Parts: sequence; structure tokens; C-alpha cells
Amino acid sequence: MNKQSDIVNKQSDASDITELEIADVQSSADKRKIPINKVGIKDIRHPIRVRDRSGGEQHTIANFNMYVNLPHNFKGTHMSRFVEILNQHEREISVRSFKHILAEMVERLEAEAGHIEMTFPYFVNKSAPVSGVQSLMDYDITFLGEIKDGKKSTVLKVLVPVTSLCPCSKKISEYGAHNQRSHVTVTVRTNEFVWIEDIIDIVEKTASCELYGLLKRPDEKYVTERAYNNPKFVEDMVRDIAVKLNEDKRIDGYIVESENFESIHNHSAYALIEKNMRPL
Repeated sequence: MNKQSDIVNKQSDASDITELEIADVQSSADKRKIPINKVGIKDIRHPIRVRDRSGGEQHTIANFNMYVNLPHNFKGTHMSRFVEILNQHEREISVRSFKHILAEMVERLEAEAGHIEMTFPYFVNKSAPVSGVQSLMDYDITFLGEIKDGKKSTVLKVLVPVTSLCPCSKKISEYGAHNQRSHVTVTVRTNEFVWIEDIIDIVEKTASCELYGLLKRPDEKYVTERAYNNPKFVEDMVRDIAVKLNEDKRIDGYIVESENFESIHNHSAYALIEKNMRPL
């Protein structure tokens, strides 16, 4: 009976403690007079929903980085509020609600500036070029959002794996040419909605050849010969993609990067083109 009585008393004492009686150390003053540009949480995972161009909806898992600025006179920020914002939306987080979450974060943490990165795998159902067998291809997608000086801006970042075949190797060899898998990353700032698949299409159509999750022997013959007949330097890759982006009126600015993982060297070949972009 005494143990039970002690437990009841402890529970009663705990319920009597209010938030006002618990010190808020983060909000205490800091005398160093040094503001912090970004403070928050990194690499927290949360389920999200993403609409695709086919009219469906994908349920996937995103990794979030969430930051706000901290004025020089505050000791710290309230880390728990970042997690609360995600959990309050439960499974209703989507690309459409991304901007609203960004604004809510800045308001809840009483900050002047905020930054969110939402990275997730995205899947496209593709048919092999000859056999028509279907399989899923995955792509790494990132949405970046920022509020600064009252202005809200967002960009879309898409990483597309493709095949590139070296024009020089083809030219100087009596037969064959070395090729490699390449990662092309396109970051775009748009003035209207752009499907993720739109960016993927631009990259895959300008590469030596696109990749597939599943290929039969006739498909393998096709992709090998297509790459051989469509050689691209890393410089060609970024320039050809930039041409297509320049033609798209929905796109105000972009960064195009290509990294070719060389098959005959122990290093990568890399190229970048940037137009009308400012860093978030």
C-alpha cells in the first residue's frame, strides 16, 4: 500500500508542474552577440505523398532538413517544434503542402528566415525498348524551399542516372568504345508547375542512352547500339540539356550537372552549366 501511495503522490506532483515552472533555456539571453544563419534538425524521415504525371499518387519516405535563423540575442531554438510541425501533418505532407510547411515553420519558431530540404525516392514505370517488359526506375528528388526577407522561393532538384559513351574512344578505336553510367542532376526554378517526369524526359532523351530496371536480350542489344550511335562527352550532356531547358518557358533558371563515372579511369568527368540561379 505504501508503494502504491508513493506512486500516486508522485503522479500528482508531476501533474501540478506547469510549463511556466520549467525553465526555457533556449529562450534565455546570449551575450556573445553572434547570430546563427541556420539552426535546426537534419535527416529526419517522414512519409509523404507525391502526385505523378500518370494521374496516380505515390506514397514514399522523405528525409527532411529543417533550419531557421537565430538572432544574436537568443541562446537556442526550440528543436522539438520542427518535429511537431511534421507530425501535425501526419501523412498529409505533399509537394503541394511543402510551401505551407515552410511558412508554418518560420511562424512557429518566430524566425525571420527558414530553409527546408525534402529528399525522397521517386519511381517511374518504364517499358523496355524492344520487349516492352515493364519495370520501375527510381530517381532521387529534392525540393528546396526558403523564406528570407519575406520572400518565398522553391526549387526542384532531380538526379537522373543515364548512360554516356565516349566520342573520342569510338573515334580512335577499331572496334568498341568505353561507356559509363552517369549521374545528371538538374536543379530548376520555375514560374509554373512542372512535373518531375518532364525533367527526367529531357535528361534521358539527350543522353547516349537511358537506363531501365529490367532488360531482355533484344533490349540489351538495342541500348548498347543506341549508346554507340549516340556518343556524348560530359560537355555535350550538359549543353544539350541546357538547350532544352532554354526552350521551356516554364523554367526561369537552372543548374545542370553531369558526373560520368569513368570506366577506364579511377576518377569521374564532371561539367556544370548555371543560368539565372542564386543559391538557397
